[in-house]
Amino acid sequence: MNTERIQKALARQGLGSRRQIESWISEGKIMLNGETATVGAAVKAGDTVMFNGRRVIIKEQATSLPKVIAYHKPVGEVCSRNDPEGRTTIYENLPQLKQSRWISIGRLDLNTAGLLLLTDNGELANRLMHPSHQIAREYAVRTLGRASADAIKQLTHGVQLEDGKARFEEVVDTDPDAQAVNHWYHVVLMEGKNREVRRMWEAVGLQVSRLMRVRYGNIILPKNHRAGRVKEVPDKKIIELAALVGLEFEIDESKVESNFKTSRANRAQKSHKNNQSHKRRSR
Repeated sequence: MNTERIQKALARQGLGSRRQIESWISEGKIMLNGETATVGAAVKAGDTVMFNGRRVIIKEQATSLPKVIAYHKPVGEVCSRNDPEGRTTIYENLPQLKQSRWISIGRLDLNTAGLLLLTDNGELANRLMHPSHQIAREYAVRTLGRASADAIKQLTHGVQLEDGKARFEEVVDTDPDAQAVNHWYHVVLMEGKNREVRRMWEAVGLQVSRLMRVRYGNIILPKNHRAGRVKEVPDKKIIELAALVGLEFEIDESKVESNFKTSRANRAQKSHKNNQSHKRRSR
């Protein structure tokens, strides 16, 4: 029977990130088959883990498609599960999961809005966040003032920040009004350091007055996706997203067929009701 490290198995099942789980294990908060777990302990399908009174059964490494949702985060919400200051968290607006929990694929700070992806698969989340996979993030940025050609060149060649050099892959001027006080750009970068976009613009002397993430990998925030709302990412898009980081999943064909039948039945029922209503009006 195949085994894997406990922190990897629990992260895969959505208990938390590997780093979080390693910390909990080191603190003695996780029990494995009745004994205190150790970091790196091998687990197999059927093993029992206890954490904060919660019982988790280790499952086989599934190839079935994970859940992925797209949340349009509004300004003013935090990405933490619990906020000591009592501010609204993103998790208050998300649908509940029975056997796992949502893992945020990266974060957006308090004053940044836009696309935030979440999944119930820890391995997918970890790979999408890891700098080695170079996943593109695109932002719409409004600055106070317009950037000079030299500033754009600096941003695309690299600016020095306190935690290292950073650069945009692309900076596109999307504002037709060159004389406007506020100016809009779209920028693309391949990592997600804390407040990186804002700090880069500040490094060339411009203040960001509004920031919104509009794309993560192959997932784009639709214009009709209202702030504070959740949308399921289609299966095809999930497969494409996973392929960006070398993961392959299988679609549950029976589920697809079942959904198709239900959808077809609903359409037929709706059509029947419409026909009956039309007949009554014609009498």
